[in-house]
Formats: sequence, C-alpha cells, structure tokens
Amino acid sequence: SIERPPGDTAGCTFCHTSSEERCSTCHQRHQFDPKVARRAEQCKTCHWGKDHRDWEAYDIGLHGVVYQVNKWKPEQFDFSKKLSDADYVGPTCQYCHMRGGHHNVQRFGTVYTSMGMSMADRGAPIWNEKRDRWVSVCDDCHSPRFAREQLQALDEAVKDAGLKYRETFKVAEDLLVDGVLDPMPKDLCPDWSGQHLWSLKIGAYHDGEAYGGKTGESGEFRMSNCTDVERLCFESVGYFQTYIYKGMAHGSWDDATYSDGSFGMDRWLVNVKQNASRARRLATLEKKVGITWQPEEFWKTGEWLDELTGRYIVKNH
Repeated sequence: SIERPPGDTAGCTFCHTSSEERCSTCHQRHQFDPKVARRAEQCKTCHWGKDHRDWEAYDIGLHGVVYQVNKWKPEQFDFSKKLSDADYVGPTCQYCHMRGGHHNVQRFGTVYTSMGMSMADRGAPIWNEKRDRWVSVCDDCHSPRFAREQLQALDEAVKDAGLKYRETFKVAEDLLVDGVLDPMPKDLCPDWSGQHLWSLKIGAYHDGEAYGGKTGESGEFRMSNCTDVERLCFESVGYFQTYIYKGMAHGSWDDATYSDGSFGMDRWLVNVKQNASRARRLATLEKKVGITWQPEEFWKTGEWLDELTGRYIVKNH
C-alpha cells in the first residue's frame, strides 16, 4: 500500500484503515443488529484473499460446510443468543475467535509470525497458554486429545512448508550473491523507502553489501517490478504457505494440500530452480562470448514506475 499508487491498493486500504477501528464494520451501519454480526459472512469482507485466506479455509473446511447447510435453521444456529449462550451445531468465526463475545480477537488467533508460519518453539510458555486456550474452545464439541492432535498436524504442515520456502529462498539468494540475478537491486526503480536493497533482505537477517545498502538495513517485499525469482519467493511464503497454515488451522486439509497449498509450494520451488538454471547457463554463455549485460532501462523508469513512492522519496527528499 505504501509502495504503490492509491488506485492499485484500494482493496488494501479499505480494510487496513478505518475499517479496523469501526464498530459498524462488523455490526453494519444503519442496522447494528448483533444477530447480523454473529454470522460468519460478516468477517468475509476483509478476511479472505491470497495472503489471508481465512474465509476460504473456513468455508471449504468441515466447519464451514456445516454452517452453510444449516445457517438458515434457527434450531441449529440461533443468532439471537449471545455468543456465550450459543448452542450451535457447528462453529462460526465469531464462536471460536470471539469466545463469549470477547472483542479482542487475538486471544483466540495468531499472526503469520510467531506460532503461525514461523519455526517458533511451540512448547514455549506463551504458545502453550494460547494452545490450551484453543483446545478449550475445541472441546465444546471434540475431545481435548483430538484438538491437540489437530494442532500437532498443523505444526507438521508448517514445518514441511518452511523446508520448501528456505530451499526456494536459498536458490534466489545464491543468484543474487553471484551477480546473476537480472535485474539486480541497483538496476531497479527504488523501493518505497528510496533505497535499492534486495526485496528479500528483510530486517538485518542477511548482512553484507551484496544485498544493497549497508549492513543491517532492511529491504521490503516487492510484489511488482522485480525479478520473476523474487516474485515466486514472495508468493511461495505470502500465498501458498498461507494456504497451508490457514487450511490446517481451520480444518480445511484439502485446501492446505491441493488448492495451491503444499502442491503450490512444490511448483514454485521447481519454477525458481528452473529460472536459476537458465540464468546461470545464459551467464556462462555471455562470459564465453564476451558479452557484458546491462539491464534495460524499462526496469528503472516508465509511466507507471514514475508513480511509485520510491520515485517520490528520491525526488523530494
């Protein structure tokens, strides 16, 4: 949203601005009926899409199917009751994430980092406490043992996904360090902060001037105007690993596997390897015949590129 012109990011700013602060986002303006806010579809406006596949994972999963086929039957889903009094035949988003009507959704949720998609110590006290809290919701209908087995299955899926992503990232990183990535960061339009750091150098994790900038400076994920290899890396973790994590967390195991989940990560890993292989073969041929390749100017400038924040920062600051 920061990097690109407003017309490109209307869908981002709609949710990630005042919608996060308004009661009427969930309760609906001019109506403000709690019965409406208790329906799972009320979360759908924001919580869906490639990089936060919540609604799809719920809707395709077993719980979502139970909801969809029974939601018009008051004896199965009585939305006039408070959440703490609800006796639903299956869980809604609100039943699990807003337990008892509590509006701090993070009490029964997690973010991509930490226990979500990262290799966190899931036995650490902070996560143990949260997992116990999750199990306390699941055991309304399931045994605690069953709930913990599902969490363990989620852990294993995230672990496998992490292996694929790290391998994908390493292939891209080696291309950059060896100077084979085309274009290199210095040959691109500056990122939103006006720098030319590698887009996958996030935080101070990768140190060294080979990544552009100074040691410790941070790059920013680019989803546009970057090499195909970088885009594939971003989509591998930002999209497909999200499908795996969200699918497993919402009981949508098929979604975690087939719908660009684990199978998608496999494809993107192969695509990055193929890209890397071609780039290295081409670099070898160019060196042999004495060609010194210079990236085209269209990576640096263009009618649309001139609208990016990086250009504005460099020009004015």
